[in-house]
Amino acid sequence: MRSLLPRSAARFLVGGLLGLQVLVLVPSTAVADTSFRIDLARSGDYVAQRNFVQCVGASMQMMLNIIGPDDDRTAKTQLKLQKLARSLSGPRRDGMQRQGASVRGWSAGLNTVEAGPYRLLGTDTLDEALREAARAIRETGRPVGLLVWRGRHAWVMSGFTATADPRLTDEFRVTGAVVLDPLYPHGSKVWGPSPKPRETLTPKELGRQFVPRRQGNWPAGTGATGSFMSSLGGKYVLVLPYDPVVLHYIAARAS
Repeated sequence: MRSLLPRSAARFLVGGLLGLQVLVLVPSTAVADTSFRIDLARSGDYVAQRNFVQCVGASMQMMLNIIGPDDDRTAKTQLKLQKLARSLSGPRRDGMQRQGASVRGWSAGLNTVEAGPYRLLGTDTLDEALREAARAIRETGRPVGLLVWRGRHAWVMSGFTATADPRLTDEFRVTGAVVLDPLYPHGSKVWGPSPKPRETLTPKELGRQFVPRRQGNWPAGTGATGSFMSSLGGKYVLVLPYDPVVLHYIAARAS
């Protein structure tokens, strides 16, 4: 498989330079809210989902576009990614046949096509989720997946604005999330309109659609996987890129 590193690394460096430029150019009265900004995506990275069940396949396709050297917006690739994610999703909690793909298949699918490593993370608060997403974007130069609509839809977070650079300090607050909704421009009558591709939403705006995943237990026989998926109920769920070395260091310090 082709390397996904060159474009990601380049965007990571460009994002850092953009952040430094913002530090210089933003008026002092606004520095508290917009002193750092990064967006890994470019205009050609966005892909709309081809039907109303392929939000995971489309989100994976956008994430690969952001990470990799080329943009692939074809229906064939999106369907291939959707089928991959569905095959890795496991059974539904109710035992019914799965039409879409789960967040577990989303994360595992990205790892299968060597876009990772990615992992699932659930947080108790929106602020914590945004801070984890910002750290991951800054540390890895890769986008984050957001499980929205209580677990029914997928968005991509390609960047953010914050009060400081997460790589330089832990004293920062995320003031905006740059998102891509594969359902744009259709939106939802229940959850609201789709943001424009790469639109920056405030935490309040994001929180209208990025809400805790619905509760529910997996049936007996699903073992540790079912237990873990059940633990994500009531959490803000992220498909999070990570650096294995950094994660090992954090775990070692916590032990």
